[in-house]
Amino acid sequence: MNIQIIRSLFIPVFLLVLPLTGLGNELSVQTENEQKSIIKPQKKPVLIEADQITGYYKQEIEATGYAELHHGDNVLKADRMKYFQKTEDTEVTGNVSLDRPKDILKGADLQLNLQTEQGHMSEPRYYIKDGKGRGAGSLLLFEGKDNYRLKDTNYTACPEGNDDWYIRAKELEIDNKKEVGTARGVSVMFKDTPILYSPWIDFSYSGKRKTGLLAPVLGYNVKTGFDVALPVYLNIAPNIDATIAPRIMTMRGFMLSNELRYIGNNNMNGHLLFDILPQDINTNQTRWGVLYTHSQNLGKGWQGFLNYNQVSDDRYFRELTPNLAQTSLTNLSQQGGVSYNGRLGERGSVSFTGFAQRFQTIQDPLALFVSPYERLPHFSMNAIKQNVGKMDFELNSSWTNFYHPSLVDGKRLVFYPSVSVPLRNEYGYFTPKFGLHYTNYSLSTPPEDAKHKGENIDRTIPIFSLDSGIAFDRQLTLGDRKFIQTLEPRVFYVYSPYRNQSYLPNFDSAVNDFSFAQMLTENRFSGNDRINDANRVTVALTSRFVEQETGIERLRLAVGQQVNFNDPRVLLLPPQVTSGKSDFIAAISGRLTPTISTDTNIQMDESKLWTEKLRTGVSYQPEPGKVLNVGYRFARDVLEQMDTSVQWPIAGNWHGVARANYSLKDEKILAGLAGFEYNACCWALRVVVQRLTTATNTTTTAFFVQLELKGLMGIGTNPLQVLQQSIPGYTSIH
Repeated sequence: MNIQIIRSLFIPVFLLVLPLTGLGNELSVQTENEQKSIIKPQKKPVLIEADQITGYYKQEIEATGYAELHHGDNVLKADRMKYFQKTEDTEVTGNVSLDRPKDILKGADLQLNLQTEQGHMSEPRYYIKDGKGRGAGSLLLFEGKDNYRLKDTNYTACPEGNDDWYIRAKELEIDNKKEVGTARGVSVMFKDTPILYSPWIDFSYSGKRKTGLLAPVLGYNVKTGFDVALPVYLNIAPNIDATIAPRIMTMRGFMLSNELRYIGNNNMNGHLLFDILPQDINTNQTRWGVLYTHSQNLGKGWQGFLNYNQVSDDRYFRELTPNLAQTSLTNLSQQGGVSYNGRLGERGSVSFTGFAQRFQTIQDPLALFVSPYERLPHFSMNAIKQNVGKMDFELNSSWTNFYHPSLVDGKRLVFYPSVSVPLRNEYGYFTPKFGLHYTNYSLSTPPEDAKHKGENIDRTIPIFSLDSGIAFDRQLTLGDRKFIQTLEPRVFYVYSPYRNQSYLPNFDSAVNDFSFAQMLTENRFSGNDRINDANRVTVALTSRFVEQETGIERLRLAVGQQVNFNDPRVLLLPPQVTSGKSDFIAAISGRLTPTISTDTNIQMDESKLWTEKLRTGVSYQPEPGKVLNVGYRFARDVLEQMDTSVQWPIAGNWHGVARANYSLKDEKILAGLAGFEYNACCWALRVVVQRLTTATNTTTTAFFVQLELKGLMGIGTNPLQVLQQSIPGYTSIH
């Protein structure tokens, strides 16, 4: 039987194959011990549309002239096609195009079985929808659902008409289920020049995690020489991954770098970094470093945590890493413990922490310092109960066993209960507070200045404070924007009598930096070994400009004055300011304009009419990729530094990056960075040189060069983390 029909009356082919599909047929076989059900697989209906269709009933159909075949989510187009109903084979020629959910395949001719999705296509061109990869080859082999292989092919993620980079491969397998490409006999081409060869390479064209060999990491550091690493990424499980990176340094030898990350149920997560250099060819030593953090929800308000950090020697970070955040480390914490947070009745809370902590101190031979006390162990409990007879009760308590190999050590108990009466209404508050700070020491040896007191010493200090404030606001229009401006005066008074504490050990106290936050606290010392004698009042005034439409605070202005009615007598380390005349402090932070922001603090000594401390920074950022930062820090007799950083377009796709931190006091650059970036549509080039002061009279210089082939890999050493740390507001240009 011969069938011929024009395009406007296309044949729904599924009617022709319906007797063979067995739709809805289910066979059941039951034995004495078991029952099995067999469901015959269903065939997807096939619809064919063309200018002309001919065929034989239940045998074959031939379509010519703008022929289209619809099979599930797949659409096949060509000049001519044959479809065999019994076998579900297709033979297609002329401008072949197969549009599938994850890709589009085009070629000269095609043979494909619709049921098994096996076959081949000549002169193929492929386009991956997720990831925007594309390429061409000599032959495409269909190897089942979501899987095909190309011979003598290429691949790129550049847009159509641009082949700045591509990989040339003898064979490329595309797995659409895993969204992974695997190539063999690979040359990575950049501007038609081979820059990398590999016998095989696999990549995730959609950006999903996958196990495989990562791009080599290349770099140079004056402490390590030329540095080459070949990392391997292991996607162990959806919540566990690892990176193993063999690394060769021409001045140090072979190092193995390892990283493990994991996330579990109940908010469990951990991160391990472990590097080992079996033999440093420069020092003939084995060098290693471990950085490990772990936290876990134990249930019912309990948390467990571990933070363990250790390196083989004091020079490890300064010589084996260019990362400023690591080269500046001085005390590596080794800590583990548990914590608890829970409710205390309807309007109360209680928290508990218990841990043991010790440190590895990273010493600078030219600037030695005393390592901190170890806490073996430490327990603390804090509780708050609000609105009990219109009063709030609070308790801060702790017990710690302090240990130090060369200083006086011992145990310390702190018990600090307090009660406050908060009086509030819609425009202000008035809160008197009274507390009693009790401390007990059990020392290993009596204090040198007070041996008659023995090894057990008590200290009790009453503390009274009064905190009050009022909030005013008004609507304000600046330009075309509406703001709410607040005016918030605040008065804070604190009194605590003098107690001689010079003979007490100092386990964990230090002088807090003078600031707005410190002005409004009871104690100018941190820790619990020094409690200041105080009879002072602080007056502060804050004004905020809040955008009425969004609720975003755009600008904050603040001034504060602290006045001591008596000269403070409790000191920590002389010399310290003891005059009753205190400093004046002012601050401005926020956006002065849509493109200019600032954060400035100034502290002035009124008795001598000079600036004691100044920290200011101004940032100009008109758009992403354009930022200019200028900062200045000054602390009398301590430091004076200028810090300038910039990211700015030079010409076309070229951007320049630079940063200089200069000590005016020492007349030298403490940290410097310079480089450039070139960003094209599908690749980017970054070249950066960084110079750091890592210790007294010790500097290091590192070079970062990275060619990023977008959608494939980055070759070289990635400087993005360095740029983000060095240039506030830095934006990676895409």
